[in-house]
Amino acid sequence: MKIPSSILTMLAGIFLTLASLWYGQNHGLLPVAASAEAELVDGLFNTMMTISVGLFLLVEGALIFAAIRFRRRKGDEGDGEHIEGNIPLEILWTAIPAVIVFGISVYSFDVYTRLGGLTPMVEGTEQTIEVAYAGDDASLPMLGVPQKAAQLASNLGIGSSPELQGRAPDVSVNVMAVQYAFVFTYPDSGVVSGELHVPVNNSVRLNLQAQDVLHAFWLPELRIKQDVIPGTETELAFTPTRVGTYPVICAELCGPYHGAMKTQLIVQSAEDYGAWVQSQVAQSQGSDAIASLPTSDRSDTAYLETLATPHDLKVDTAALSHLSHHHALASVAADTF
Repeated sequence: MKIPSSILTMLAGIFLTLASLWYGQNHGLLPVAASAEAELVDGLFNTMMTISVGLFLLVEGALIFAAIRFRRRKGDEGDGEHIEGNIPLEILWTAIPAVIVFGISVYSFDVYTRLGGLTPMVEGTEQTIEVAYAGDDASLPMLGVPQKAAQLASNLGIGSSPELQGRAPDVSVNVMAVQYAFVFTYPDSGVVSGELHVPVNNSVRLNLQAQDVLHAFWLPELRIKQDVIPGTETELAFTPTRVGTYPVICAELCGPYHGAMKTQLIVQSAEDYGAWVQSQVAQSQGSDAIASLPTSDRSDTAYLETLATPHDLKVDTAALSHLSHHHALASVAADTF
């Protein structure tokens, strides 16, 4: 029994749709999602992957079918059929990609807005300042200039989501990017760290600045990235949803050691985060107390700890002190002989 071509076409369309939907949601190409923002980005990526797989199967399937169905048969020495074109088909394969691109554009703009991409542009209150014309004619009118336009140049990045606009973040951190490290300062506690610690399920805002060249602050598991620009403060806001340790990577070529400019984002429970802050504050106060002692009252180990601890240097200060002692003995021996 010969199956009608219309039924075969319908079955092929059903298979194509199911295969695209399945792979689009189960491709396994992304790392773990660790923020509320990651869910939005993943939804967009999965949609684009579904459409891409469907188009790939459709185009490659048509090519394979045509290569088999219309192949040159044995003994066929004639020319192929001369075809001028097919206007309806050309309209179809032009209209479908146009609709897809337009739909993805609308979807991606919606995701960008929900991520807070437009927040820095609307957070500032618009104020009007008066500017006088230059010249001696006092009859010339004053100009009203919106001050908000000046704010846009210094308030860039991805801010809070529309749901959190107008609310102060739970945690605010100042980030300084230098060749080749990120330095995190917590204004509320005065803690300075080489790693970023934040509490889970709390809104976080990073105020980013670069000291030297252009950098980029990238959190792959959170699906967010922001340029860090010298002379301009940028903003990055997110809400972590999964406890764990995640890489922080500079994604902008910033010099010969760019590849080594990495650190960690450590998402902790509220209790563990509070304990970490308290330990850092106590550690800083202890270092300040030791540093304030006269040099004669400080051991070499205590002095070295005041230098290593605030910068999270993985240095065995006791070993350094021991090494310094041996170096002094060697100097004395050299002078003697």
